[in-house]
Amino acid sequence: MQDTANALWNPDIAPTSAEQRTWRWWHFLALWIGMVMAVPGYMLVAGLIDQGMSAYQAIGTVLLGNLIVLGPMLLIGHAGAKFGIPYAVLVRASFGWRGARLPALARAAVACGWYGIQTWIGGGAMLTLLGVVVGHRLDGPPIPLLGIGVGQLLAFAAFWLVQLLFVNKGLDALRRLETWTAPLKVLICGLLLWWAVSKAGGLGPILSAPSAYATEGPKAGRFWADFGPALTAMTGFWAALALNIPDFTRFAKRQSDQILGQALGLPGPMAALAALAVVVTSATVIVFGKAIWDPVALAGDIGGIAVLIGLLIISLDTVSCNLAANLVGPAYDFASVWPARISYRTGGYITAAAGALIMPWKLLESTHGYIFVWLGGYGSLLGPIAGIIMVDYWILRRARLEVAALYDPHGAYAYRGGWNLAALAAFVLGIAPNVPGFLHAAAPKAFAGVTPFWTGTYDYAWFVGVAIAGAAYFALMTSLRPAPQIQRAGEGA
Repeated sequence: MQDTANALWNPDIAPTSAEQRTWRWWHFLALWIGMVMAVPGYMLVAGLIDQGMSAYQAIGTVLLGNLIVLGPMLLIGHAGAKFGIPYAVLVRASFGWRGARLPALARAAVACGWYGIQTWIGGGAMLTLLGVVVGHRLDGPPIPLLGIGVGQLLAFAAFWLVQLLFVNKGLDALRRLETWTAPLKVLICGLLLWWAVSKAGGLGPILSAPSAYATEGPKAGRFWADFGPALTAMTGFWAALALNIPDFTRFAKRQSDQILGQALGLPGPMAALAALAVVVTSATVIVFGKAIWDPVALAGDIGGIAVLIGLLIISLDTVSCNLAANLVGPAYDFASVWPARISYRTGGYITAAAGALIMPWKLLESTHGYIFVWLGGYGSLLGPIAGIIMVDYWILRRARLEVAALYDPHGAYAYRGGWNLAALAAFVLGIAPNVPGFLHAAAPKAFAGVTPFWTGTYDYAWFVGVAIAGAAYFALMTSLRPAPQIQRAGEGA
């Protein structure tokens, strides 16, 4: 397996050694606090308020979504902690070593989008910080075709370059960064909460504000119609990380460390962020007369020395969160596509380049586009992969893998020339029902004639994808290859 001529192996995607397994439960807890207490998560929750939910409805939706997605996090993360392998290698067991490139690139493409979004947010924080210092906005005149100002483009480019400095540092430096920045993020969240409560006259007016779904207007009575897409978006928010969580758990000292750290680090902090975002966004309606769902834009409106400190922390937070959530996974994914030529570092550079080319500011133009098109869309893409992995690893193989065969083009997971047609078919079947709904959400006028049934399945796109792909994969694998034979192919650890 450690033969350098092996096209399926390089040092970055090889199983971790005992010496590399240094992450304890508090490291996973800090990692999750760092990723949760971030601007995109805040914007998702604030977007629910902007779309019409009340404080209690938004917090409840967020908490339920994160409790649901914690299951795949722990189930898929188990393989990383047990065998020391990254996601891009784990998926070879179900898709075959050639077929695994498809889910690896699908996951990488989503992460590139997120990397660009986070970079745009970080650059915006830097630009707002400079604007507060000089006393006026620095966006600059708009650039044709791009749709953003010169100052915004320069800030985006500067923040993009800053993050490249960390690509060479590796995961150990990232672990240390997240560990000591997590308390700072909690502190700034507390200060933001204090501002909101004091300006709004207490929590009473905020929490008692009625939902737009319960009042007269275009959204009256639409809560349950919008609850499904909102829950799917909340689950889809972590759908990408639910797949590549083995990229982190492979460094766990014990299985219990990844389980405890993730259980403490995801639902609780995300619910706390939801409460913060709901309170602050509701307060902006009282203070400014409108919902401000972007905390960077809000900071520019607040002003003062506290905002300068807050924006600095937002910038630091964005670097650590972006590297953890959106660089590590795709770097490994790209490395797995061509291990002999693409290293983890090169994969990181590819991710950074793609994140800039997608023009991420286009994805954040509205809360509808951010929640129902971007989050719902990639949830429908990644849900089927999660269903296939969980069925393959837990039901068919009973958490047993032959690790050496994962790096052997002629081993137990070679299938037919490196392709497992059952996984590919299940993947397509899992995506298909959600395609009409996605097209309708992305371009409602062009696809206005799509029937309500097909658009309705998209409201629960991630769940639909997990269920259909998982069931189809189980049926195809057990009919084409008897279960005892599958389990024997997974023996060895």
